[in-house]
Amino acid sequence: MIEENKDITRFTTFGIPVKTRYFAEYTSEKELLKITRSKEYLENNVLHIGGGSNLLFLSDFDGVVLHSAMRKITRYDKNDNETFVIAEAGVKWSDLIDFCLNENLAGLENLADIPGEVGASAVQNVGAYGVEAGDLIKYVLCFDTVTRTTVRFEAEECQFAYRDSRFKNDWKGRYYILKVAFSLIPGGEPKALSYGPLKELSSRMGRTPTIREVAEEVSAIRNSKLPNPEEIGSAGSFFKNPEVRKRYWEELKHLSGVDIPAFPLSKKNPEDEEEVEMVKINAAWLIDQAGLKGTRIGGASVYRKQPLVIVNDGNATGEDVRKLADIVMREVKRKFYIDLYPEVNYIDSRIHVTLLGSGTSKGVPEVGCLCPVCLSSDPHDKRLRASVLVRTQGLTILIDPSPDFREQALREGIRDVDAVLITHIHYDHVSGIDDLRPLSANKEIPIYLREDVAENMKKHYDYVFRDHPYPGVPKLELKVRDNRPFYIKGVRITPIEVMHGSMPIYGYRIGDFAYVTDAKTISLEEREKLYGLKVLFINALRERKHFAHFSVEESLEIIQEVRPEKAYLTHMSHEIGKHALIPSIYSLPSNVRPGYDGLRVTIE
Repeated sequence: MIEENKDITRFTTFGIPVKTRYFAEYTSEKELLKITRSKEYLENNVLHIGGGSNLLFLSDFDGVVLHSAMRKITRYDKNDNETFVIAEAGVKWSDLIDFCLNENLAGLENLADIPGEVGASAVQNVGAYGVEAGDLIKYVLCFDTVTRTTVRFEAEECQFAYRDSRFKNDWKGRYYILKVAFSLIPGGEPKALSYGPLKELSSRMGRTPTIREVAEEVSAIRNSKLPNPEEIGSAGSFFKNPEVRKRYWEELKHLSGVDIPAFPLSKKNPEDEEEVEMVKINAAWLIDQAGLKGTRIGGASVYRKQPLVIVNDGNATGEDVRKLADIVMREVKRKFYIDLYPEVNYIDSRIHVTLLGSGTSKGVPEVGCLCPVCLSSDPHDKRLRASVLVRTQGLTILIDPSPDFREQALREGIRDVDAVLITHIHYDHVSGIDDLRPLSANKEIPIYLREDVAENMKKHYDYVFRDHPYPGVPKLELKVRDNRPFYIKGVRITPIEVMHGSMPIYGYRIGDFAYVTDAKTISLEEREKLYGLKVLFINALRERKHFAHFSVEESLEIIQEVRPEKAYLTHMSHEIGKHALIPSIYSLPSNVRPGYDGLRVTIE
């Protein structure tokens, strides 16, 4: 049932060679339950995939890849005007479309020829030519990996949005989709013909086309613009069409000096349910106008027939595609001041860590100090306030926006942050939140933190979190968490409660990496969370002891106990000494080194 060292290239549409440490395919809920009890499943990262049409693997996957081979389709006639089609997650989307056409059931015909499987349709909320899957989904049946039971979610619970759902966000990793029920109309009369080419079809035929004729027209349009993944590897549309407020769009036109075309939208503001004037901007137009058609990195290129697509010309790597996507996003932003976001999910089980700041609340050099460390010309002795950036599974997670975050972000070229983890409320760990404004212009950034920290944030940064915030403040959403593990878009985050003197604060573990700062003591129970690490970043203030921080000796005692493969000291004051001399001064073990601003570590 579980295979080792499995080549899963055929389960993706990019055609980029990729293997996984373990692979398991199941044909029933009973088989899935058995897999989730296995040692391989319980002791490794897990990724559940469908047809792989929206996945970009940046490396071989060090974990378990699951795939559904449940492929039944059932029809249930509720009444003369509504029929449910219940398709299991492993059904090919094209097979579901064929079933509906043969059964003369209207609704999904506009989504013909979309690659992938039924399960992914609810995750991605696939859409085309004026129709989205979420418009027609009645309910979704899932396997809950926490309770190990089958649960049902009605469509409104799934929070379907443009290429989005809760399955991509807070539900990611917890629920595996088993079945999707679609509410369709018997009789075969298409309802969504307002999209340009389909309007022309009605005019050209002089009558309302059948659902089969609509599906054939959609297929012809797609085939004229998009590459066949069996011939040219791609993920179809790589980027989402940006949706921005109409007022912001008008400012963008002024800033760029370009009349950027857009389509009007109307959305409800989740805070007060009022209608918000929005526009959708054509991403393909932006890429084309930026002169990026045909742009190539290695074996990847921007498709000349449709610039929204990045293709594998035969020998591309995942990194080629990622680098090319970065160029596209950067050039569009440079020319039009608009952020593009990938529709494709980056899969990278590696953890990339950047130490943004390794200093204490006063930083190094300290203002007015003339000690050898503060006067040092060695860049490793310049320590901004403590902060770290973690990139994994396509996510960018910031731990503590320090007062120096703006400088750190500019130095490291940070252009996006998906989530923020806060260790505690002290100024040197949170006051950089205002510098998140440019990164939250078109989205809300979730902030994960303790309940007491959240209450303090609301008081200290009232202008950000009040009911009617000051215009232009960063868009942030406070998400209170206790010290039990939680997930951010499928990435498991484990808070580690440590004591900062008498004050409980959090460190965080992400996979085989953990970050602990401002700790003085760690209970035996919480120390258990630090075992089995590959890399630990831990605070070490100075040689002499402090009432609220680990000294170097105390930090080394923790390292010796939990035995990470490697450890880096951080949150260091000028009293610790010069960076180059720290290993010899403190006789550091070979696997322990002082951190420094800009240190980058990749955890395989």
